[in-house]
Amino acid sequence: MEDVPKETLLIVDDEESILEVASEYFMAKGYHVLTAENGRCAADIIATEKIDCCFTDINMPEMDGLELAEHIRKVDNTIPVIIMTGYPSLDNTIQTLKNGVVDFLIKPVNLNQLELCVKRVLRERRLFIRNLFLAKEVEGKQRIEKLNRELTYKVDELNTLNRIMTDFTTIDSSVDLFKRVVDLSTELTRANEAVFYIINEAVNQPVPVARSLARRNGHGAAGDQQPDPSDALDLGGFIMENREEDKPLLIQDTANVPGLPEVLRSLMLVPLNIRNKVFGILAVSAQDGAVRFSEKDLYYMSFMTNKAAYAIENIALYENIYENLFATLYAFVRAIEARDPYTEQHSNRVTRIATALCRAMGGSQEEQDILHVAGQLHDIGKIGIRDDILLKPGRLTDEEFRIIKEHPVIGANIVERLGLWDREKNIIRCHHERYDGKGYPDGLAGARIPMLARILSVADVYDAIASDRAYRKRMEEDRILGIMYGGSGTQFDAGVIDVFRSLYEKGDIAQILADAP
Repeated sequence: MEDVPKETLLIVDDEESILEVASEYFMAKGYHVLTAENGRCAADIIATEKIDCCFTDINMPEMDGLELAEHIRKVDNTIPVIIMTGYPSLDNTIQTLKNGVVDFLIKPVNLNQLELCVKRVLRERRLFIRNLFLAKEVEGKQRIEKLNRELTYKVDELNTLNRIMTDFTTIDSSVDLFKRVVDLSTELTRANEAVFYIINEAVNQPVPVARSLARRNGHGAAGDQQPDPSDALDLGGFIMENREEDKPLLIQDTANVPGLPEVLRSLMLVPLNIRNKVFGILAVSAQDGAVRFSEKDLYYMSFMTNKAAYAIENIALYENIYENLFATLYAFVRAIEARDPYTEQHSNRVTRIATALCRAMGGSQEEQDILHVAGQLHDIGKIGIRDDILLKPGRLTDEEFRIIKEHPVIGANIVERLGLWDREKNIIRCHHERYDGKGYPDGLAGARIPMLARILSVADVYDAIASDRAYRKRMEEDRILGIMYGGSGTQFDAGVIDVFRSLYEKGDIAQILADAP
């Protein structure tokens, strides 16, 4: 097995005999040895070779030993330099120390002593280099940790901004949007309270419309109960004084700020601008002694109000389109009512009864809203039925009845073309289906009929038989109830009829009809 080669030594001296003796000695010890006759030659060697230790005389032509030591210190300060001289002096000793020389030997030098010096210096060099590597490793680790912290901060920031953008793209009403603004404010900051005010120029006073209280140890949570905006801290005067700034305001410490409640410790006021005009103000306040809002908090709040303003404009545009479309559909209904005196207010009464049934059955507000639309429009398909059939005073022929049975499909197609109300469309189509499957237009039965359509069917049939028609007068009450209760489980969903019976017996149905316009 071959010995591992030892380090490379560079011996610099203008005496050839010293170079020969020292070179042979260290080569015999296994070192790789390079020699140079002066500092200039040594500098050329250092530029191309890897040197582990340098021995040099002081007095040499072209570049002496002190100049070489200074050159080595500048090029590679890990190379130890050992000075050898036959004419020691205090000045030379001081100068070598300044140049980073690690040892100073006086000629003639004992070769054994020289080897011991080499071993000591190289051992120290290895430790020095190892420390350098460790220091660089630590520095690199610290740099990586710093970069990782910065990256984590950026990722958290992007997640927060993405969450804000995502939240506001799914909201479709201004009321929900204002509530989300204040809830998100307390979630993203350490605020105790967030309130959104609409600036009302008519009364020259901001009007609180949404309020959120932060969670503290699982109690008093935003979203558990909707806090009353009117109970918010009185910031109206301060907001009006500062609203002309039209820029976010951060008060990290409210001490000695006039016009603010004493309980406040930190405050942010962020305007919500629509078309370069202040529409509202988001007030985010901290009452805990240690909480102080930062520029980062203000940045998040400003970003959020910008997105909220964009969402409000979209909602306003959508609601305007929605209202226009709804007005158009109601015009169809009014056109039908103008043709058929019976249908006048029929849709309104059916809607009132259906929503009351839905509410009594535990239906959500969304389901009641759906029934409100479907109830008002359930007979819109009659616009496509000829007057001689729609207004016929006598019994319809089979063919005429087949034509009039088309009105649920016609109505569903009218609503479908608007592309807005899929559930409402299905209710309109199915409001003449029977629970036993003998209805029309599709012969659906049981649970295949949408629940809201089953509710609407009960309300529609009741109002139809309890009203004057072109071909008959209003039925007697006993006969009306006989038809309704007798149809339980066949024409109607038994569960809906049970709720209808309860409301009827309590007088709620009669009151609904009495209150109808």
